[in-house]
Amino acid sequence: MKTVRSILVVASVLAICHAARPGEPASSASDPRLGKPKDLNGYFPFKVPASKGAWARRRQEVREQVLLANGLWPMPEKLPLKPVIHGKIFRDGYTIEKVFFASYPGHYVTGNLYRPTAKAQGGKYPAILSPHGHWSNGRFFSASDAEVKSQLKQGAEKTAEGAKYPLQARCAQLARMGCVVFFYDMVGYADSKQIGHRGGFTDAEAELRQQNFMGLQTFNSIRALDFLTSLPDVDSKRIGVTGASGGGTQTFILCAIDDRPAAAFPAVMVSTAMQGGCICENCSYLRVGTGNIELAGLFAPKPLGMSGAKDWTEEIETKGLPELKSLYAVLGAPDNIMAKAYLQFGHNYNQVSRELMYNFFNKHLKLGQSGVIVEKPFIPVPVKELSVFDEKHPLPKDAVDAKGLRAYLTREADKQMKQLFPRDKARLAEFRRVAGTALRVMMGGGLPERGEVVASPPGRPAVGITVVEMTLKRKSTGEHIPARLVRKSKGNGTVIVLVHPGGADGLWTDKQLKTQEDRILDSGADILTIDAFRTGASAQAPAAAVNKNYAGYTFGYNHPLVANRVRDILAAVAAARDMGAKKIHLVGVGKAGPWVVLARGLCGDAVARTAADLNAFRFDSIKTADDEMMLPGALKYGGMPALAALAAPGELLLHNPADKDFGTWLQAAYAAAERPQSFRWQEGRESTQDVLDWLLR
Repeated sequence: MKTVRSILVVASVLAICHAARPGEPASSASDPRLGKPKDLNGYFPFKVPASKGAWARRRQEVREQVLLANGLWPMPEKLPLKPVIHGKIFRDGYTIEKVFFASYPGHYVTGNLYRPTAKAQGGKYPAILSPHGHWSNGRFFSASDAEVKSQLKQGAEKTAEGAKYPLQARCAQLARMGCVVFFYDMVGYADSKQIGHRGGFTDAEAELRQQNFMGLQTFNSIRALDFLTSLPDVDSKRIGVTGASGGGTQTFILCAIDDRPAAAFPAVMVSTAMQGGCICENCSYLRVGTGNIELAGLFAPKPLGMSGAKDWTEEIETKGLPELKSLYAVLGAPDNIMAKAYLQFGHNYNQVSRELMYNFFNKHLKLGQSGVIVEKPFIPVPVKELSVFDEKHPLPKDAVDAKGLRAYLTREADKQMKQLFPRDKARLAEFRRVAGTALRVMMGGGLPERGEVVASPPGRPAVGITVVEMTLKRKSTGEHIPARLVRKSKGNGTVIVLVHPGGADGLWTDKQLKTQEDRILDSGADILTIDAFRTGASAQAPAAAVNKNYAGYTFGYNHPLVANRVRDILAAVAAARDMGAKKIHLVGVGKAGPWVVLARGLCGDAVARTAADLNAFRFDSIKTADDEMMLPGALKYGGMPALAALAAPGELLLHNPADKDFGTWLQAAYAAAERPQSFRWQEGRESTQDVLDWLLR
């Protein structure tokens, strides 16, 4: 029988439905991924789900995304805090104490604890957790005399002390209103000097292990909340969180992933515009397919208040708030959401905005204050007296820098994966829950639902052999994947999805493969090949640059290249399924083999057999963030061996691994799934003949 290539030139036996041929740039020209990458200065609208059920599903997905992005999936072990509280300072109606505790071994959270002196109603006080944001010196902020005059003149502040010490002012007022307030440092500010702000987490290894500065601050916030709720005089059911700017980011991120806060007020941060400019507000995966409006909305239906100013939040009342109001209405709590923008002021948390916050918390935390609350004058504390470390209370000797902390984080992540090793059914289920969720988030979703991927034109069998050049399109994202379907008129319903690093045309020119294509067709199977992203038709398109200073600025808004390729493979599997395939097999050739292995872990029972060349690849060989196989978090979740084990119990043939120990995870997973016979692996590269013998048996 003639080869497929020779049949292509015999017009009498060929029916070609031509939409856009692989290899022609026009076939993927409308793919939005080929345009300018998104960044923190884009537009981030929020589409409100139509029902409570739809929101519950979406909320769970985004919450898992936030946890993974921050390196907190699964949550690190919480060790005893053993807080040190000392140096009480007395003021009119409240006291101030100095606090430090370790969130991780050797990494210390520092701050001031404000307590009311009036007796608490019911014996316990409501409490406020307060991150500060990027004010100079943070907790120690002191405005210049010129700035004080300016603030008073424009009506932003009403007292000189409030204008000079606005951060102290809000803590003092909240304490006088009957709240315990923990005002804690961002990393690199005030007393938290072990790690410089924006430092220590910007290299490729940090990305591969999903260790990032934002995740450190988020865990510090969680532990600060642990500290606050542990205090015997605090009512753990009446906890509020408020901060401005970067502190606003800390506020809504904490409230997105922790159920304990009862009300939140992120100031001058939430908007559909700029999403946060600092490393401490960005990390890989965080805003892929979402933005700050939706992230803040994860707190719904609990009370959420926001302030805006003449900055990126200036449109909050018309862009963002209406959608959040709709969400809160769907959830039956329309009175729990509010926002107000003060466009006469620049970026701030001034007295006007603070008073909005005081009245918000008074209402929703039931503080019992009558009338409209106006901030009272207070006596500031000199900066030196607020510092938590002194001769009697020095920084502990076990304090570590970024290198020491990252070594601990790596050990603990490896320990968590060891605990997930699938040595039995229960452990296999937990491994799938944790690593499977991680893989889904890293790829921006799992196997597309029915109807999500549209094939144009739909291939229909004709006399002889039909070659259909088609485009697969994801309806929700607009991603376009050039594809080629080769089939006989009398197939058996099996589709083999073949993925080649050169795209669809790569399978037609590879001498080792082309003589085997007739065998596949003779077996009754169809062949579906694709131009995975930036192969084939889009291979010559300029590659999107990865931010040189911090990859999280790129991968926080855009899928990594390897994830885009895996997404295209998943789209091909979904298209084959939706075309009515009775059985789908998946094959990865050369360096496309690892893409296929990653895709297989998300296919469930949609794929019967998978054969892939591992191409001797391992994630720990990646040294730069712009490597085409860079996948943030891959090493945190065990690298290729562990991620490949998510294929169990589907039939799997892997060959050409990086080392002899590669099969350990897979053998355990298949044994736990009681399907050890479904997994086969070969230390060297299998021949095409042997792969097809296994696949078509």
